[in-house]
Amino acid sequence: MTSARWVAFDTVRAVHDSDAYANLLLPTEIARAGLSAADAGLATELTYGTLRREGTYDAIIADAAGRPVGEIDPVILDALRLGVHQLLSMRIPAHAAVNETVRQVRAAAGPGPARFANAVLRRVSERSSDEWITRIEAGARSDDERLALRYAHPVWIIRAFRRALAAEGRADELLALLAADNVAPAVTMAALPGLAEAPEGAEHTAYSPIGFRHGGGDPTRLVAGSGGRIRVQDEGSQLAALALARAFPVADGERWLDLCAGPGGKTAVLAAEALASGARLEANEVSAARAGLVRDSVSGVPVDVPVSEEDGRTRAAHGRYHRILVDAPCTGLGALRRRPEARWRKSPADVPELATLQTELLGAAARALVPGGVVAYVTCSPHLAETAAIVAEVRRASDIELEELNAREVIASLSASPIDLAPSADGSGRAQLWPHRHGTDAMSISLLRRR
Repeated sequence: MTSARWVAFDTVRAVHDSDAYANLLLPTEIARAGLSAADAGLATELTYGTLRREGTYDAIIADAAGRPVGEIDPVILDALRLGVHQLLSMRIPAHAAVNETVRQVRAAAGPGPARFANAVLRRVSERSSDEWITRIEAGARSDDERLALRYAHPVWIIRAFRRALAAEGRADELLALLAADNVAPAVTMAALPGLAEAPEGAEHTAYSPIGFRHGGGDPTRLVAGSGGRIRVQDEGSQLAALALARAFPVADGERWLDLCAGPGGKTAVLAAEALASGARLEANEVSAARAGLVRDSVSGVPVDVPVSEEDGRTRAAHGRYHRILVDAPCTGLGALRRRPEARWRKSPADVPELATLQTELLGAAARALVPGGVVAYVTCSPHLAETAAIVAEVRRASDIELEELNAREVIASLSASPIDLAPSADGSGRAQLWPHRHGTDAMSISLLRRR
């Protein structure tokens, strides 16, 4: 039987070698290996913990090896990263962490690399995590580089987060945000409104009226047993979909569109809301594979939701809609807790291209609205160039008049308990959720109504 360490190693290798997504691949690898619940937990912590703190571990490995990590064979480097995570961040005896990692390197690369790995890991084991952080921070060239090494975030992301928080007058929350990104998020679930209820004994979420946390073990059984009417979904995603559906009362026969629907979590919530209110929902997803996920996602809602597979910039022109969700492709910087490799995979160069696409998608959606219709512009990123700047540009350049609604007030009105949504310095109605403040992904939500 494949061990938890090999499952973690194979997943981390696939992330680096094939651009795989850990959150998609790891569950498949765990199931294929037939791991017990305990070993599945070990594989998960090894994988996600290693990927989260990769930048910090690379600095430590470079110091202990006496060479840049770029000069270390990638196979050996990934094994070393897993070994360092065990030594510095897990309650695994040092001898076990070293011996198991060396055994893994020997099997993967041979005796010579195994001796090298043994020497590096033994040097790492000579210091505690705090001692290593102090040591590598000493070589930092700026305060932001020190933060990058301590909190395992690239410098450009730290600066983007600081600017986004400063726009709310809360730049002093930066360290809390960076720390929150390095903590595994609690599993949050949604019961589709009107179709399912949280099971007895579940803990209801603080804000989303359809969210809950289930302490009964593997959520996949609960999801499967519900026929798709209960699902795993971040509370921020639930609030984004509900903000559009409940921004104001629904008139019978409204036509709704989820323009960038994959993988379909928000689509399912909108489908349930549409069913309850007499609206008709359509969905679109340009990727055929993700469009398939959307169809699966809405299969638990007893209503037909047609799913098209077109470029959203042209799909929006097919009709006129009362409500449109633009959950735009973005850097994903708001979901680093659950997709930790994204912090190392993205770069500042990705932002301008994405911003152009986001602007074009939101502009197309605005033109497809009926008078009085509303579009929700949502990104799982707090980066101002992907959020406030996009809304401002579309409003400036559009040949139609767009009124910005106060998304913070909408979310507060549907929230199950008081929610701290700080106003933005630009005077907009945009709502920004945060991992450290709300326990959600850093979801940005703006609502624009066509006059």
